[in-house]
Amino acid sequence: MEERNHVNGMLVQLFGNIMDWEEKALITDEFSDITNNDMHIIDAIGIDQMKNMSAIAKQLGVTVGTLTIAINNLLKKGYVERTRGQRDKRVVYISLSEKGKKAYRHHEEFHRDMVDRMLSCLDEEETQAIIKGLKALCQFMNEAMKEQEKKRKS
Repeated sequence: MEERNHVNGMLVQLFGNIMDWEEKALITDEFSDITNNDMHIIDAIGIDQMKNMSAIAKQLGVTVGTLTIAINNLLKKGYVERTRGQRDKRVVYISLSEKGKKAYRHHEEFHRDMVDRMLSCLDEEETQAIIKGLKALCQFMNEAMKEQEKKRKS
């Protein structure tokens, strides 16, 4: 029981610390006009690709309506571009502008540095143990979220 409480405390603290650190690291003078949430939308859009609004919303776990508000703000600030479908003009595709790609790379570098720092003090066996634990946590979270969605729909 004590180990469980210790792990829970570390996970809660880690999540909070990552969110705080990420916000301070990502929202620099250059990117002061966007939020941490905006940066995650930029990340979900991805670099060198176009995605429709539904795909981005699904990836982020938000409604298309919620995403539309954020995309409109990112469009005004020059981070994203909107394109209508060639065959179906009702379909809207979103891609990153050059400014958005720069923000994407900045976000990617943050995460690469964070993971590199964590793994740098672990040997191969410890790294594999961390990966196994994180996979189990991700699987649990995915299953819990699916179950929650089922309950919400019924």
